[in-house]
Amino acid sequence: MLTRRAFIGATLAAAGGAAFGAPAARALTATDVHTPGYPTVEALRFIGETLARETDGRLSVKLYHSGQLGRESDAVDLARFGALDIVRVNIGALNNPFPATQVLALPYVFDSTAHMRRAIDGAVGREILDAFAKRDLVGLAIYDAGQRCFYNTKRAIREPADLHGLKIRVPPSDIFMDLVRTLGANPTPLPYGEAYSALQTHLIDGAENNWQSFHTTRQFEVARHWSQTGHSFAPDALLLSRRTYDALAPDDRDRLVDVANRSVGYMRGLWDTSEEASRRFVLEHGVTANEVDRDAFVRAAQPVLERRRGDALVDKLYRGIRDLA
Repeated sequence: MLTRRAFIGATLAAAGGAAFGAPAARALTATDVHTPGYPTVEALRFIGETLARETDGRLSVKLYHSGQLGRESDAVDLARFGALDIVRVNIGALNNPFPATQVLALPYVFDSTAHMRRAIDGAVGREILDAFAKRDLVGLAIYDAGQRCFYNTKRAIREPADLHGLKIRVPPSDIFMDLVRTLGANPTPLPYGEAYSALQTHLIDGAENNWQSFHTTRQFEVARHWSQTGHSFAPDALLLSRRTYDALAPDDRDRLVDVANRSVGYMRGLWDTSEEASRRFVLEHGVTANEVDRDAFVRAAQPVLERRRGDALVDKLYRGIRDLA
């Protein structure tokens, strides 16, 4: 089994070999916590195959999927220090160290998938990607991550009061903890890969995520109640180590950025297809889904939004997003 220590050692050894005249061909290392077939994993595979084809094999991507290199926060640190080249990470895990990302995780900021895509494809998305430069990262792209909704082992959630008393897994983000607490539930921050076992052992009663993650992690086997709250569209960021960027030849930098941009459309095509497939699969396997009183959830979540808008940068980006509604 690959360990982070072994990975870092091998990466540093390879970097040392390159410094002493090793072959110019380079496989960029990339990581994702999701499994093969998941749209973001396949987008990373697309980047690697496209780079290899367009450079005659001189550049490619070595992909570590399924959380082989640990938590998303660990992968971000590896990239910052140059031990890993590319990371795909949910915005929720970036909210604390990168304040500009907070607006993308806030509740009921986006009205629809189309609205979210307009925002991240434009000036708002560019400003957020540029913000990663402050901590030794290069923002390459923002990927969709669907609507996040609540699911649990106990009961249907139709209004905020139905969440009261439930222990809900959230990503390690102050925003998600604040939201779940404000809605009356007990937030339990856990890494993505620990949610299934936590549901099994009753450490938590439920969680919140998109249809694909609910399906591919098999959490639907133990959490049989899905409630369509759509409380957040928190997308994913594709990040590159600044050390890697600086070490690449200018033409290779431009090519990598261009291929990453092209991967967004590829990923979205996969996302739109797999979202419906995942929804249909879990419903066919016994999950019950219900609509909610959306207006009641919007009102209940409003204090979270107002607290974060007290930050001038977050408020500016929020107004930019709403202008595109």
